[in-house]
Amino acid sequence: MTAGKLQVTQYAITDPESLREEWEDLESRSTPTVFLSWQWLGHWLAVYRPNVRVLRVTESDRLVGLGMLVASDERRHGVLRSRCLRLHQTGSKALDQIWIEYNGFLAEHGRDREVAAACLSFLKRQENSWDEFVIGAIDADEADFYATSMGLHKHVRWEAPCYGVDLNQLRAGGQHYLDTLSRNTRYQINRAHRLYENRGEVELVRPDTVTEALAVFDSIGPRHLERWGSGPDESGFANPDFVRFHRSLIKAQWPLGGVDLVSVRAGDDVIASFYNLLHNQVVYFYLGGMRTETDNKLKPGLLGHSLCIEDYRHHGFHYYDFMGGDERYKSNLGRFHRQLVQVALQRPRFKLRLENALREAKQQWLREPGANYGR
Repeated sequence: MTAGKLQVTQYAITDPESLREEWEDLESRSTPTVFLSWQWLGHWLAVYRPNVRVLRVTESDRLVGLGMLVASDERRHGVLRSRCLRLHQTGSKALDQIWIEYNGFLAEHGRDREVAAACLSFLKRQENSWDEFVIGAIDADEADFYATSMGLHKHVRWEAPCYGVDLNQLRAGGQHYLDTLSRNTRYQINRAHRLYENRGEVELVRPDTVTEALAVFDSIGPRHLERWGSGPDESGFANPDFVRFHRSLIKAQWPLGGVDLVSVRAGDDVIASFYNLLHNQVVYFYLGGMRTETDNKLKPGLLGHSLCIEDYRHHGFHYYDFMGGDERYKSNLGRFHRQLVQVALQRPRFKLRLENALREAKQQWLREPGANYGR
């Protein structure tokens, strides 16, 4: 099927190696985030083996775009059944807890929207095969473009700001990272550093083997569970599928420099550990585990991030990305750079219109004065 001058075809994967070759070739002609790299998505395919259909976009036999779709049914409120298409996600909560960010179609450099428009036009023509196209987490502006391109209702399921640190800018300005922070944040970090030095030298430590890297990841688990909880929508360490994915990713990518496990020591104490994804000289902070301190002057997370950021700056990395989340430490340590959303682009089905009407009525009721009286 042709959209403009681009041709879009769809096929089931029969030869993963052939897809890998095409994906990596297109990567070399694009500027993807880690989540649209084969480093991430190839691993996603290998570990979870989702039932994927590939969208392939060409121009005069030249490959210019790729994406992977999964179809699944979603049941809500006990009665509503919606046939969903998802981009680079499965529809299973357990498998999707690895939470892809900066999602989208892989496209040749400078042709992101052209490729996306071609794919969206192709999908819209499949009138009777799906009710909702669910995509996330994606840049909010891109989500608006997707909705406008398809002429569909956009329901925002989740949203969060993204913060980060431009390491190139720091180097160009000859600045150290701490000098760019507010006086209060800088004071808290320097005070914590002095207090931790009473225990011994404060330093960053990295594993020497993949076995040690896995041990660092495993050591983060109890602290992460303590911080975020063990419920189904809380810490991924309570989810065996999440742990399986990341242990496998570390085994494959740590020797290649695709992941980084960093611990912060104060004397003999490990006060913080970080698990970061590395791609194209960008650092994606994925998760961490911080020591619980009774003295609130001790800030292992703030100190640990500041030391990591300075270390990555020194080693020539371009950007330190905290990714999606409105936690206060992210806004204190970084600068806002985009808004992420997860959206469902909905066909004009009666059941979805009714659901949206009821949802809006409930939200309106909750905004009414006295609506929460007695709660």
